[in-house]
Amino acid sequence: MTTIQLPKDFFLGVATAAAQVEGAAFEDGKGPSIWDTMCREEGRIDDSSNIDVACDHYHRVDEDVQLISSLGVSTYRFSISWARVMPDGRSVNQKGLEFYAALLDKLNAAGIQPWVTLYHWDLPQALQDEGGWANRQTASLFAEYARVVYSALGERANVWTTLNEPWCASFLSYVCGEHAPGHTSPDEGVAAAHHLLLAHGLATAQIRRLARQKGLHPKVGITLNFSWAHPANPDSAADRDAARRVNGAQNRIFADPLFLGAYPPDVVADMALEADIMKYVREGDLQIISAPIDVLGINFYNGSQVAAPSEGYKPASPQRNARGVLGRSPIVGSASVVPVARHTPHTAMGWEVKASDLYELLVWLNSEYARPFDTEMVITENGAAFDDVPDRTGYVDDSKDRLVYLRDHLAAALRARSEGVNLKGYLVWSLLDNFEWARGYTKRFGIVRVDYGTMQRVPKASAHWLAKVAANRNFEAPEP
Repeated sequence: MTTIQLPKDFFLGVATAAAQVEGAAFEDGKGPSIWDTMCREEGRIDDSSNIDVACDHYHRVDEDVQLISSLGVSTYRFSISWARVMPDGRSVNQKGLEFYAALLDKLNAAGIQPWVTLYHWDLPQALQDEGGWANRQTASLFAEYARVVYSALGERANVWTTLNEPWCASFLSYVCGEHAPGHTSPDEGVAAAHHLLLAHGLATAQIRRLARQKGLHPKVGITLNFSWAHPANPDSAADRDAARRVNGAQNRIFADPLFLGAYPPDVVADMALEADIMKYVREGDLQIISAPIDVLGINFYNGSQVAAPSEGYKPASPQRNARGVLGRSPIVGSASVVPVARHTPHTAMGWEVKASDLYELLVWLNSEYARPFDTEMVITENGAAFDDVPDRTGYVDDSKDRLVYLRDHLAAALRARSEGVNLKGYLVWSLLDNFEWARGYTKRFGIVRVDYGTMQRVPKASAHWLAKVAANRNFEAPEP
């Protein structure tokens, strides 16, 4: 073991998302989101649950802000519900804005930096009825939503993320059918991917314009979910191409237009058999999308190992929870890539645990995109679900699984930083056990256990570890 020091300018924090924790699904003027709708469709959610109450954060803001404060971390990342602020996607609900204004005021009073995400997948159902993200108009409506929110709340927060994980909001939602709205159309998926990126660019321009008028200097960015695929046989050209396909589908399809102003030609070609993203690109779109950002949020959970299919290979049915490797997508079809399991631990989601994958990803990102533009990078989500076993008080000793996962990934991230990666912070997913999308309440990612019957919050061993790291600014970890 070795002692790892946190750099002076490196911050720690925790994260949540509105649909997963807030509850109050139809209170104070909030309209239905696509997740409210999907929860009411038979067979969509593993435990047939919904987000009507979730973690009841809407009514427990004071308790949860105090909980964050007790951990000693400096930053809280949360999302604003578009359906709460603009129930039909267009008209403003003042009570929705007031809720987030109060939350921001409480965080600032407690000395906790708010990290605002404008969109974490809860599209107003009224807009989905008009085509959702497959409809180009949704991008313009999102920019108006950003204008409304920043006009009302801009002085209260200095970090603004436009979108969370557009890969999930497009391919996992419109192609794989796992996330709301649960469609299985490759054409809708590529349309949604482009329109989400366009929405990011349009919203960024709105925030910049308003900030100049207000004399503010916010950090503006986007959060992408990344993975890192290795070829099963590095000496095999076919296996290397399989890894290229996965990394292209997961990483470059979004990062290239954001940082390089163009979709990667090889990925567009991979995609063309099922859907052509370029038919949705209009003149000027990529210039809007590639406007400089201040910070790139990086969500990372797992890497993978893949191979090319052998002759006569027949793919199994698309599998869930694979974060782009096994699920059917318009770029990495299930016939194009074969997952090859590595001898690593797995989380309760079935995801492999190998912290060095995060290190390799960060080094690649820094060399490929961030360094030429001096963009800051922050790990905005990293965490794991395990099969927690609470004692009679509700306490979970996760010191042998979740704590180890967080420790080793934080160490890998800081190793990358020590080698020149422009990494500024690390946010744990998640503060609370919560609604895990299509998994319902069957999977627990929180460092704080939530009893869904009583809503009691009980910090786990991993939460106590994080608090100790925040207080001491160091921790013990194995040598890499």
